Amino acid sequence: IVSVLVQMIAKWLYFALMESSSKQATLGKMILGMKVTTMEGDRMTFARASGRFFAGALSYIPFCLGYVLAAFTERKQALHDLVAQTLVTRKA
Repeated sequence: IVSVLVQMIAKWLYFALMESSSKQATLGKMILGMKVTTMEGDRMTFARASGRFFAGALSYIPFCLGYVLAAFTERKQALHDLVAQTLVTRKA
């Protein structure tokens, strides 16, 4: 139980800290030339990045349909992006 809790906290901090940093991306997104922004194109706060991370659980339920939703939204947003009001974009 402790191991699972430590892994969950580490994963949350990794995503929230990286996506709310000046880079606005995790290492994978940086490699792909992507970043996460607010709907206005601004850098996310740590709180919003945390909300986006935890809303990510909604995208897995059921059968990852929250990710499939990105194919049908105008701005290609998955469910957790809609909840957190964020966008994943290409770096300019």
